[in-house]
Amino acid sequence: MNSFVLRSAKQCVVNGRSYGTISGVRTVYGSAVVGRSVELSGQRNGGLAFGGLEWRRMMSYAPASMEKAPLEKKERENSAAEDTKGEDVVASSYWGISRPTITREDGTVWPWNCFMPWETYKADVSIDVKKHHVPHNFVDKLAYRTVKFLRVPMDLFFEKRYGCHAMMLETIAAVPGMVGGMLLHLKSLRKFQHSGGWIKALLEEAENERMHLMTMVELVQPKWYERLLVLAAQGVYFNAFFLVYVTSPKLAHRFVGYLEEEAIISYTEYLEAIKSGKVENVPAPAIAIDYWRLPKDATLKDVITVIRADEAHHRDVNHFASDIQFQGKELREAPAPLGYH
Repeated sequence: MNSFVLRSAKQCVVNGRSYGTISGVRTVYGSAVVGRSVELSGQRNGGLAFGGLEWRRMMSYAPASMEKAPLEKKERENSAAEDTKGEDVVASSYWGISRPTITREDGTVWPWNCFMPWETYKADVSIDVKKHHVPHNFVDKLAYRTVKFLRVPMDLFFEKRYGCHAMMLETIAAVPGMVGGMLLHLKSLRKFQHSGGWIKALLEEAENERMHLMTMVELVQPKWYERLLVLAAQGVYFNAFFLVYVTSPKLAHRFVGYLEEEAIISYTEYLEAIKSGKVENVPAPAIAIDYWRLPKDATLKDVITVIRADEAHHRDVNHFASDIQFQGKELREAPAPLGYH
């Protein structure tokens, strides 16, 4: 026992502790008793271990160690702060999840997390924006007249506020692709069938429409009542379109095809307002320049032009999907137009 006390005292002296006070001696003695208890606990079936725990509670008071622990903790915190100083990142857990650094072609850091460089593209603005699917049967006429009816209150509400109208339009236009893709995904799981790429094609459409919205929000800050209108419209439209798609996918896709035709008309009016000077041709937002690979000096006119081209592509995809089903076939029987924004 005496030899163990001497060894503990020697080790504490090496570590820089002071034993000039009674509390210092008590510290050494307390450490020695606890250490001895642990050392012998395996030989006496835990009898001394219990006593050791009691001694630990009673005699482990150590002013020097209590002063040292906060200092060590503060040093560790300061060290960690210095290590992360200047890093604008979210601290990750032990899962080790982090995104690698992504750069543009010119070597600058890619600033967006909502889309990656390989998801960008140059829009095909040469597409015919005047094409129109003439209604042939009851389903076509129902879809066409429903879209025309819904346009009336929208025009009355927004009048000549083209930016707000476009923003509201995109909150609606981004719903069908997500609903269709989700339902096709569930169908593929139920029937153990491939989708022919249509799940991905419809989700691409939804994502593209969402990027339209993110661009328009940079240009137009929605008012509180417009946000409320979006909330109400999305709640009604999502559930209504879900039921329509479950009941008749051909009607759902035809409806979206005509909805995109109306979007083309709205964006054409927007472009005319820009050209006539009614709407200022402001510089394009940075997100639009990177997403559509526009020139650095691109303007609002360029942005609306590429968005209109996208809507024309969505028009073609949805009318094509409806035609496939009118022929009595399933979408998976025809190759999906992937990448056809």
